[in-house]
Amino acid sequence: MSAAATETRTPVVFVDDVHAGYLPGVNILNGCSLTAHQGELIGIIGPNGAGKSTLLKAIFGMVQVREGTISLDGQDITGLKANKLVAKGVGFIPQTNNVFPSLTIEENLQMGLYQNPKVYSERLEFVTGIFAELGKRLKQRAGSLSGGERQMVAMGRALMMDPKVLLLDEPSAGLSPVRQDEAFIRVSDINKAGVTCIMVEQNARRCLQICDRGYVLDLGTDAHTGTGRDLLDDPKVTELYLGTLGK
Repeated sequence: MSAAATETRTPVVFVDDVHAGYLPGVNILNGCSLTAHQGELIGIIGPNGAGKSTLLKAIFGMVQVREGTISLDGQDITGLKANKLVAKGVGFIPQTNNVFPSLTIEENLQMGLYQNPKVYSERLEFVTGIFAELGKRLKQRAGSLSGGERQMVAMGRALMMDPKVLLLDEPSAGLSPVRQDEAFIRVSDINKAGVTCIMVEQNARRCLQICDRGYVLDLGTDAHTGTGRDLLDDPKVTELYLGTLGK
C-alpha cells in the first residue's frame, strides 16, 4: 500500500501523544504516538525500558493513560477494558504466560472464542490454514509444547476472534534462532491474511526486515520513525540502536 493511499484513510489504530504509567506520578510513556493502517505490519523497537511493551498494554487497556488518546477505526478506545477491546477486534499476545498449559490445544483455541462460540468451525479452519501443525495436534496438552509451539497456540487463539488488529509482545523472545525465524514467518503469514499487526521486538534487525513501518522508542517517546528499510539504512539508528539490539 502506498504512503499516499494510507494517509487518506482512517487508521485502524491511532495513538496520539500518550502519557502512561503503572505507578502514580511516574510515566513510562512520555508523549508516544503511533499510526497503523489497514493491512500494515508495524514494528516497535528500542532499548530495554523504552516503553515498548507498555505501549501495547496502553492500547489494550492494561495501563492507565494519563494524557493523550487511543482510537480504533476513528473511535476513542482510551482506557477501555480488555474484554471490550477483544469484542471490538483487538487481539493481544503477551510475551509470557500466553497459553493455558493444563488445557489441550483445541481447548485453548476454544477459549479464544468464548465471546462468539457459534463461529468456531469457521475460525478453526482459518487458523489451521495458517498453522497446519495445530490442526494435527488438537488433543495435545499445551503444557507439553515447546516455547515456539506455545507461541503458535497463543497466536492461533488470538486469531479465533477474527481480530482487526493483533498486538504481539516480543513473539521471538526466548526462542532458538531457528524458532525465531519461524515466529517471524508466522507473523508475516498472519499479516498477509489481512490482519493489521503491531509487533514489539528485541530482535530489531529481523523486525525491521519484515515490517512495513517501524517506530524506535527511547525514554517513552518516538525517537525515529520510517519504513523498515529506511530505519535499517539510517546510520544514526544503526549506531544508537541496532548495534545493541538483535543481530
